[in-house]
Amino acid sequence: MQLQHLEKNFELVHKFYNTRRVQLKDVKPNEGHFWVRRVFEKYGKESVINITQNVDDLFEKAGFEEDEVLHIHGGLTKMQCLACGNIWKIGYDEFDTAKDRCPKCGSLKGVKPKVVFFYESAPLYKDMMKYFDLLSNPKSILVVIGTMGNVVPVADMIAGTPAKKILCNKEPSKFLSEDLFGKVYYESIESAITKIEEDISSWWEWLGYLKSI
Repeated sequence: MQLQHLEKNFELVHKFYNTRRVQLKDVKPNEGHFWVRRVFEKYGKESVINITQNVDDLFEKAGFEEDEVLHIHGGLTKMQCLACGNIWKIGYDEFDTAKDRCPKCGSLKGVKPKVVFFYESAPLYKDMMKYFDLLSNPKSILVVIGTMGNVVPVADMIAGTPAKKILCNKEPSKFLSEDLFGKVYYESIESAITKIEEDISSWWEWLGYLKSI
C-alpha cells in the first residue's frame, strides 16, 4: 500500500489494522516459535539471529525480548507518526481516529501502524542484508522457515554462499530452488523440528563449534 492510499483511506486503513491488533491479543505462539527460542537459548544470543517478516508479536510471546527479533516489516503493537517520527507502543488497543493523536506532536493524519506498507521503504532491510552477508562465512548456518521467497528475495541473497542452509516450508515455491539448500523439508515446522535440530547439531559440531550445553 502506498502512503497516498493511507491518506485517501485513512479511516479504513486504521479499521483494518485495529481489527488485526485486537485479534492478536488472544493469538498464542505455536511450537515453532518456542523451538526458535530454544535454539536461541542453546546456541546463544551472539550466535543466533532471528529475522521475521511477520508483523505479529508471537516470538515475544514465546519469550524473546524485543531487541532479540528483527521485525523487518514492523509490528502491529506499535504506532508511528510520519509528521514527527515518533514511535510508541499501543499494545492490543485500537487507535481511535476520533480522539487519539500522536502523543508527541498531536498529529492525526500523520499516524499509521508501525507496519511497512507495500511500496513503502523498509529501513530494517539494511540490517537484514548485513546479517545475510554473514552467509559468506562457510561456518554459518541458515534456517528458512515458512516463506515463499517472493516478498523478500531470499534466493537472490543466498545464491552462491557457502553457508549450510535448511528450508522448511509446507509446500514448494517457484521462488525458492531446492538446489540452494543442503536440507529441504516440505512439512510443518512442528513435524520437522526434530530433524532440523539434528541437522543444526551435527553441522555445529562438524564446523568445529563448541556445544553450548
